[in-house]
Amino acid sequence: MIQNILHRILVRRHFWRYATFSEVSELYASRMLRMLALNIAASFMSIFLYQQGFTIPFIALFWGIFFFWKTIIALPAAAITARIGSKHGIFLSNLIYIPSMIIFALVPVYGSWLLVFVVLLQGTSSVLYSISYNTDFSKVKSVLHAGKEIAYMNIVEKVTTGLSPLIGGLLAFVFGPQVVLVVAAVLFSLAAAPLLRTVEQERPRQKLNFKSLPWPLVRPNIVAQIAIGFDVFTSGTVWTMFVAVFILGVTSTNSVYAANGALLSVVLFAALGASYAYGKLIDRNKGKELLRTASVGNALTHLMRGFISTPVAVAGLNIANEAATTGYTMAYTRAMFDNADLSGERVTYLGLIEVQSNLGAALGGFMLFLLAANIGDKPSIQLFFFIAAAVVLLITTARFPLYRK
Repeated sequence: MIQNILHRILVRRHFWRYATFSEVSELYASRMLRMLALNIAASFMSIFLYQQGFTIPFIALFWGIFFFWKTIIALPAAAITARIGSKHGIFLSNLIYIPSMIIFALVPVYGSWLLVFVVLLQGTSSVLYSISYNTDFSKVKSVLHAGKEIAYMNIVEKVTTGLSPLIGGLLAFVFGPQVVLVVAAVLFSLAAAPLLRTVEQERPRQKLNFKSLPWPLVRPNIVAQIAIGFDVFTSGTVWTMFVAVFILGVTSTNSVYAANGALLSVVLFAALGASYAYGKLIDRNKGKELLRTASVGNALTHLMRGFISTPVAVAGLNIANEAATTGYTMAYTRAMFDNADLSGERVTYLGLIEVQSNLGAALGGFMLFLLAANIGDKPSIQLFFFIAAAVVLLITTARFPLYRK
């Protein structure tokens, strides 16, 4: 059904250079189900841990270890993607994610030692999916209208990420968070189905090849990519925890899930308009300017986070941050896909990108752990936001051949 809707909306105007529309719409459909499942659960994992009595330093350390494991497993995951193909990689990642959700729901019953398996399974699934998805989409995108196609994929993603926290929050409020984790597991199993109808776009049974990789495409953007990982950790995990604990107030009831989900969902309409506008800018060769302007705007939103104290202000800041984050993400993704094309070693290149991003997020988790353990919970997060504002500016150091033309 989702595939048919996307087909009716988009097929009249867009013709795909590397794939039929059915292949791309199936990627859209799978992406939508995956993001729905992921964000239904992920939007309140930190809140759930805090509600179970885990401290903020412990939660920060948990996420630091989680992202560090993703850094370690990224290249082996890339090797698996090269071996079995990107669509089979996405299918496998969804299957691995299912038991991680069930195990996480059992943490209150059997204790914190289960989090080890959550890190191993969920981290592996996440990084395998990211590499496989980027490999598949970078292969089937239109060359002439890549900005617009990234915009449409971003719209699909933002619709689901905008609505899923609200859906997950309401389900958690009514039935409890454990039920939501089970629902997410079911959605993960459904997300793999659309991809089994078409052949692989990238030839399987390949190996990673670092000797043939043109390293000048990688080295200039290492710092920027690490900064992006740091920003993802800040905007997602840290901000969600700050809002839930210090603005909404986490209690023993489940009302905080519904409130937090509603605040995360207000970004939907801003993201839809911004995605389409940014896509047109990128196709008009304004990606470099968009990347730099949006990165500065994102840094400004981080500077403001520590001063926010009301739910209304949270909603406003979420909208502003979403507009800025969408801008630099789309411009960066377009140039990254161009580099993947130029590299001749698509999976190897994207595997290294994943290493750098998760290293940045891991550094953020370990830094927050050290701050929270030494200066207290709220002051540490407020200081972390100021540090994040400076780190995000490093995204402007990215240098891509696409934006030198």
